[in-house]
Formats: sequence, C-alpha cells, structure tokens
Amino acid sequence: MAPSRHADEGGQLQLMEPDRVEDEEECFESIDKLISQGINAGDVKKLQDAGIYTCNGLMMHTKKSLTGIKGLSEAKVDKICEAAEKLLSQGFMTGSDLLLKRKSVVRITTGSQALDELLGGGIETLCITEAFGEFRSGKTQLAHTLCVSTQLPIHMHGGNGKVAYIDTEGTFRPERIVPIAERFGMDANAVLDNIIYARAYTYEHQYNLLLGLAAKMAEEPFRLLIVDSVIALFRVDFSGRGELAERQQKLAQMLSRLTKIAEEFNVAVYITNQVIADPGGGMFITDPKKPAGGHVLAHAATIRLMLRKGKGEQRVCKIFDAPNLPEGEHVFQVTSGGIMDAKD
Repeated sequence: MAPSRHADEGGQLQLMEPDRVEDEEECFESIDKLISQGINAGDVKKLQDAGIYTCNGLMMHTKKSLTGIKGLSEAKVDKICEAAEKLLSQGFMTGSDLLLKRKSVVRITTGSQALDELLGGGIETLCITEAFGEFRSGKTQLAHTLCVSTQLPIHMHGGNGKVAYIDTEGTFRPERIVPIAERFGMDANAVLDNIIYARAYTYEHQYNLLLGLAAKMAEEPFRLLIVDSVIALFRVDFSGRGELAERQQKLAQMLSRLTKIAEEFNVAVYITNQVIADPGGGMFITDPKKPAGGHVLAHAATIRLMLRKGKGEQRVCKIFDAPNLPEGEHVFQVTSGGIMDAKD
C-alpha cells in the first residue's frame, strides 16, 4: 500500500508512515480474509471482479445480487455470507458502543471557520452531505476547496486522505486547485496527484465508476468522494413523466451505493444538486425553488445544505436538514484561495 501524504508544521505535504496509515484504516475487513475461513480463492477473485473488496461491502449486498455473479451458486453464496458474518459483528449494539464507534468520524474543514461551526466541525465522513442551489451559488467552489482541505492532516482539521471526484457537468478545473493548495501552504502537484478524477457522460457510466472505486479505496487511504452533480445525467437520460418511476429507481440505487461507500470505507461523500422551479410554492414564497431528485434524494442525503448567492462574492449556506445540527445559516466568501470566512 502506498503511503499517504500529510502536511508538516510548515504546511508542505510529507509522506506519512505506512504503519500509521494502517492503524487509521482498520475500518473494514479485506475480502481476502475469507480464505482463512475456508472460502476458495477462486470464489474470492469472482467477488473482487464484481467490485466487492471488503467483507463489509459483501454484507451490503443481497444474496440475490450475489448469486447473479457468474460462477457463484446459491450454496456457495450461503457459505461465503456465513464466513463473512464470523469476521464481522453485524448485529445489535448498545448506544454506548455506537457512540464509541462514532469516534472514527472525521470532520473535514470547508476552509471557512464560520461554515465549519455551522456544520459541527466540517463535512462528516460516514454520511452523504448534499449541497443544492442555483448556478453560481458556490457548490462547485466548495467541492474544489474540499479537494485540498481533505489532504490536510487530522490535527489541521483535514482528512489525511485522497479524493475521488466524479464530474458530470465538466466543471472541475485542476488549475483551480493550485491557488487553493498554495493558500493552505501545500505543494500543488502533490495535491493534484492525490485526486483521482473521472468525467461521466451517462447515468450508467456514473454508476459503473462508483463500482470501480471500491478497488481503489480498499488499497489506498481515501477520505472524500465528490459527485458534481448527482442529478444532472438523470435529468438528461430520462425524460417526461413516463420515465420518472424508472429514473427514481435508478437514482435510488446509485444513492444507496454512495451510502455504502461512505460507511464501508469511512469516507465523506459530498454531492451537489440542482434546483427546480416549484409552481406549487405559492405567490407568497419569495424563492419558489426546491432541490431536484424528489423524496428519493431527500431521504438518502444525511445532511442537506441550501446555498444561495449573496452580495458580490459572498454566498449564504443554510442547514436545510440534518439529524444532529440545529437550523442556522452563515455567510462565506468565494476567493482565489477557495472558500473563506466572509469579510465584514
């Protein structure tokens, strides 16, 4: 496994000790461990070819989907699942145990102290954070800033990990990363090397990219996955009310995959979303827009942020929905160095 990078006191990226990386990464059991439980190495290879690289990920699949893998019979799947259950604790736990487990959550700084305070410390791992708003409301700018801040060490409110970026609208700019990295005192080339990027052109391509991520995340220390934007290709590839039910079903499957990635590898998932006009909002609603994706997306996102334009380069972020955060909003600013606190 390649060692990760971290910033020293001077801010430059340095190689982190490989053994320290492994200490931080014991959040999943490798699928290879099934061999010690009597599972054939060939069957383990079939699981890997299907995009399953951890026992945790295996238990997130239904037996029906596992028997759909070529070469795995129902009897083999039963044996594999039984072996995985021996390696994992998948049953009930006490609230105290869960509180202890939640200590593994990493909060990644947004670059703005006020915004971090609003979010309880930053963008959380183990969950999906959605940001929705009109064009030019700061969604993609926040994504670019997170690409850099995720690579900061934990003591600097970073994630000490790599970033995966799935771009559906062609808005990622590597040259934008350079001044943001310089602002944090980091080596821009090293920062860019720690970002893996893919441009998706169809919703199927987008989903397949997620399947391929498991192999990379099982081998290297990733801490953030960005999908910008999550809904764009679904709005293009499905048209009219006649295809709405199928669209929502495919969207739900993709969001389920994102949730599993977040929990399987302890990464933060940041997705951007578009807005649609809400004719039923009424004449007394000052801004009759709502996030696209309907209830399917609303239930999948753990934390929902509504972004809107402010004065000049200022933007406003409001907690739209969160299980553990009070309602509130803060103003931040978009600068050449990324997201920062707004100047008075």
